[in-house]
Amino acid sequence: MIVITAPTGNIGRRLLSLLIEAVPGEELRVVVRDPARLPGAVRDRVEVVTGSHGDAETADRAFAGADAVFWLVPPDGSVPPDQAYRGFTRPAVRAFATHGVGHVVGVSALGRGTPLAGRAGLVTASLAVDDLIAGSGVAYRALACPSFYDNLLDEADSIRDRGVFTDTVAADRKAPLVAVADIAATAAGLLLDRSWSGTGSVPVLGPQDLSPEDLARIMTEELGRPVRYERESLDELRSTMLGYGLDATFVEGMVEMKRAKDQGLDSGHEQSPRTGTGFAQWCRDVLKPLVAEEAVDVR
Repeated sequence: MIVITAPTGNIGRRLLSLLIEAVPGEELRVVVRDPARLPGAVRDRVEVVTGSHGDAETADRAFAGADAVFWLVPPDGSVPPDQAYRGFTRPAVRAFATHGVGHVVGVSALGRGTPLAGRAGLVTASLAVDDLIAGSGVAYRALACPSFYDNLLDEADSIRDRGVFTDTVAADRKAPLVAVADIAATAAGLLLDRSWSGTGSVPVLGPQDLSPEDLARIMTEELGRPVRYERESLDELRSTMLGYGLDATFVEGMVEMKRAKDQGLDSGHEQSPRTGTGFAQWCRDVLKPLVAEEAVDVR
């Protein structure tokens, strides 16, 4: 029995599809707040536990009889980072121990072992979740991920209408990136294999480091229209996030994460395997269909 948390999210829905296709006889259970968000064909194939996987009673039901679990902490900017990450995970860790769960695969971040790891905001909180799960006695693999290509989907309208995307890092700061589809594929392989033991991290990295300038150039080439990068200050980011009504300490965690990434948090990966989807291919397959219509002249 494999249990998938966050099965309607960007990673979880891809992972669930891979698991259904890979081993038709594998028992699958999902934990979801709203089962109606699952496609009908998926609901017919899996056992559904309704609720939040951060809730103790839901976690107890979800992980009973589980051999392996895919663990993903959903973003929650309404509470401080420690509550959003470790606080959310503690009921699950108790349930892992109670029910003798053997293997857990979690989505985490790059940066462990670097000088910036302890002051990287939301990344620091994510690494603390890894330590919490690893201390439970399960075999654990943390998928150590950089920023996602797919974050650019939030800016698809701006890219289409204005030819602009934003971030807070220096325009020439090269760093690894990854497609969420590759994270899902790595998770699927670990969950289906289960011959591994102990605890550790598995970096999941795209084939090359890229700067915002590189991203702009590749998008311009692949989309057939000019795309440029505009750098946003950390103060601007903070103001925007606070304007959304997010918890102030969570916002600071986001700002600290962005600052650490601009200082090279994700750079200690030179010996890690580099596979998966290239950015140009991702642009063709994922981004281009969303920006294919004629750009709107906003002058």
